[in-house]
Amino acid sequence: MTKNFKIFISTGEISGDLQGGLLVAALFDQAQQRGWELEITGLGGQRMATAGAKIIYDTRRISSIGFVEALRYVAPTLKFQTLAKKYLQANPPDLVIYIDYIAANLTLGQYIRKNLSVPTVYYIAPQEWIWSHSQKTTQKLIEISDQMIAIFPEEERYYKKHGANITWVGHPLVDRVKNAPKRDQARQQLGLKADELAIVLFPVSRYQEIKSLLPLFLRAVKIIQAQLPQARFWLSLSLAQYRDEIAATVAEFGLDIPILEDPLLLMAAADLTLAKSGTVNLEIALMNVPQVVVYRINPFGLWLYQTFLKFDLDYVSPPNLIAMEPVVPELLQENATPEKIAATSLDILQTPQTKAQMLAGYDRVKHLAGEPGAVHRAAQSILNLLAQETATVNR
Repeated sequence: MTKNFKIFISTGEISGDLQGGLLVAALFDQAQQRGWELEITGLGGQRMATAGAKIIYDTRRISSIGFVEALRYVAPTLKFQTLAKKYLQANPPDLVIYIDYIAANLTLGQYIRKNLSVPTVYYIAPQEWIWSHSQKTTQKLIEISDQMIAIFPEEERYYKKHGANITWVGHPLVDRVKNAPKRDQARQQLGLKADELAIVLFPVSRYQEIKSLLPLFLRAVKIIQAQLPQARFWLSLSLAQYRDEIAATVAEFGLDIPILEDPLLLMAAADLTLAKSGTVNLEIALMNVPQVVVYRINPFGLWLYQTFLKFDLDYVSPPNLIAMEPVVPELLQENATPEKIAATSLDILQTPQTKAQMLAGYDRVKHLAGEPGAVHRAAQSILNLLAQETATVNR
């Protein structure tokens, strides 16, 4: 007889939806191999929906970094949390999966622990293991998770040290980049000549970054253009709703930069990328494309984090976090200036040794990111837990 299970997934932001979409597809694939039927619902976005999940609230636009920046999202966050709680009470799942998204998932997880008897998995723990090291928060995350699944080696070591039931599976983006076009094909598709440099901007995945980061990138572009007239620029669009405002900002700077929604195509064609800190940095590294990482948050918010949450970190970008060394340059806060972005970019493009050093670092990152199949290993581990819990209940 076919087994039928209901799974609820909770995540947010562009990166959470990306990882959620990959996981949903893998869960359906693994379930089919077992002869199971799955119904997957949750909080997420279009990628999860495309993979087959029913999305009860699109959380992609409710995302920010920084205390001050997060204030505008308090009301919508409370709204979707209330919706999720009502949904879970009316439609109790057989298993719950949390993906990153610490503020919402910690609150929701505590509610589920108190009100539902259901196994829970934290897939891709929030990176408080990097930036906070708060024993209290760490224990709360462990308490709401029957199982944790890590994608970073250091993530596994940190939570295991604190008593978590955690497994490292490798990074799912290793599989994603295999679907990228070849460099020659991508450059031909973009109409690039052999002597032209392609520089791609990845400046925005959160609304706040249109104001805080995009102008920095565009000012840097103007400096680079003056030095390298043979360079052509593209901008990768992460969310269609941002297109008009991004295009208007680009026009204000007097620039003509095509805006495309095909990040793998753009990465494959690029000689250099200028990218905000985030998941995209690892995709770029796995594609073997040099990059400059940039980020800024409100200085007052950063002070609050440093003062009250003991915010402390050596690195912010995934390639550096995986290797635990400065593989890619990170220009953060006061160092994130158009002049420094341009100077760092020109050094990479004009100094073979600088580029070679970064590419050698990428080789170490690829080794530490694990073997292909990470998301399928994660799905298998999740379904194994579901099978164990079901067997225990039916005894």
